[in-house]
Amino acid sequence: MKTSLLAPNYKDTPYWWDRTKRPILAQIDLPKKVDVAIIGSGYTGLQASIQTIRNGLETLVLESEQAGWGGSSRNGGQISTSIKPNFTELSKRFGSEHARAILQEGENALEWVGKFIQEEGIDCDFLKSGRFHGAHTPNQYQILKRNFEQNQQNFDPETQLISPAEQHYEIRSNFYHGGLLYPNHASLDPARYHQGLLDCALNCGVKIKDRCAVRKIERQNEGFLLYTDSGTLQTRELAVSTGGYTGSVTPWQQRRIIPIGSYIIATEELEDGLVDHLIPMNRVITDTRKLVVYYRASPDRKRILFGGRVSLNETDPNKSVGALHTQLTKIFPQLAAARVSHSWMGFVGFTFDFLPHTGVKDGINYSMGYCGSGVSLASYFGAKMGQRIAGLPEGKSALDDISFPTRPLYFGNPWFLAPSILFYQLKDRYFS
Repeated sequence: MKTSLLAPNYKDTPYWWDRTKRPILAQIDLPKKVDVAIIGSGYTGLQASIQTIRNGLETLVLESEQAGWGGSSRNGGQISTSIKPNFTELSKRFGSEHARAILQEGENALEWVGKFIQEEGIDCDFLKSGRFHGAHTPNQYQILKRNFEQNQQNFDPETQLISPAEQHYEIRSNFYHGGLLYPNHASLDPARYHQGLLDCALNCGVKIKDRCAVRKIERQNEGFLLYTDSGTLQTRELAVSTGGYTGSVTPWQQRRIIPIGSYIIATEELEDGLVDHLIPMNRVITDTRKLVVYYRASPDRKRILFGGRVSLNETDPNKSVGALHTQLTKIFPQLAAARVSHSWMGFVGFTFDFLPHTGVKDGINYSMGYCGSGVSLASYFGAKMGQRIAGLPEGKSALDDISFPTRPLYFGNPWFLAPSILFYQLKDRYFS
């Protein structure tokens, strides 16, 4: 990495953490017994805890690091309808009626998170900014166009096809060849959102104990016994919400979650008006490459935040700066001299079928596998999980207990990622 790429104030921590310092929670004693214990203090766990505590269940959230240390304060803050397989793919597996219901859950999640933020008064720079999805080759544009025109059931009715001639209204770059606009997609500051959730949960009476890892889980007649860094705890209901950080304490879930590193850089503050010129409509942006990049303006519109997968193997975010900066400047040559102020990474929880999964296995509630769309899905399905634990009918969803696949010889270490990434790099470069 060229040191000239780094701004004088460079940090290898998330840009969001400058704006929202990591929470320091009051230390509490581990209770002997609770109604509900939730492992993981990200969006999923906190949303679940808000639902259970508001329905009269004494709730404890356990976190091995600081609250929200994982993906919930590290992501890019982009919010979409989130369900990756399209109607055709889902219909082959579930039938057309169930496929529509699953896709509707993605729409529900997008609407739900915006409504929740408004009702709870969370100050997190939430904005219905819209998303531009660029075609990185002319052929990819024709594929998008054909799919858009022939398979309307795969799209929100407000989705728009953006021709190459219209593209510069969305992004001042010649890298793309047209694309799609999703006008209802949104953005926020993920760490501020997490802090708002944390404050809400604490104000409702949820107990949160951070730096207290769960080491072992034992099933009992009336619930579970948890062995933690601070002692043992009995709980009637147990929920796991660990996403891309799911570990061996829940081996069934670990075998079904693929932790994939995603890397993000933030540029230093750019000259006045440059961000407005590059992204005039303030969209969040993705593209058609298999190794997707995602980027946006910072909430104050002074920087570009640019993320993606840039290595065959997990790597230090200090080492990913050069590769991300190269990708950024291929899209925006105007930023060739822009230095990087922050570089960081986090793990995204993918699944083998590219669907989120929620349900109950051996008495343990779980919700995870959001495949890179965790802001809305984690919030929505976390709340659904809490409602289900509380026995509420609104806790049901179209994704409840669908088959959650794994693969032979997979035990949580994604040994197959490097060859897969190499294949997709070659496909993006030569066969798109």
